[in-house]
Amino acid sequence: MANEIREAERVVIRLVESNELTAGMYVRVRADDLILGRQEPIGPNNQMEPADRVKFTHCGANIYGVSVRRHTGRWEKTPFSGPLEDMFAIVCTFMQHLVAAYP
Repeated sequence: MANEIREAERVVIRLVESNELTAGMYVRVRADDLILGRQEPIGPNNQMEPADRVKFTHCGANIYGVSVRRHTGRWEKTPFSGPLEDMFAIVCTFMQHLVAAYP
């Protein structure tokens, strides 16, 4: 299982780096999740801190579910699941406002 997640992490890093919309995002692994986020200025001093935005959860084989981070800090599942590459494409298409850099 750990090998599958590490391989998926490499795939997502490659996808993130090759897409203009997601370039500069970080990818981190937490259990069966691949979390994408950006460093954002937070707080009164505008200190840069990680801001998680989207999560891919391994559901078995090459199937991943997509969740988005709400303003409350909680993760909300979406109805999307499928191969990792397809889920990344969905995020970049239908949820591009979540992964785009803030102006």
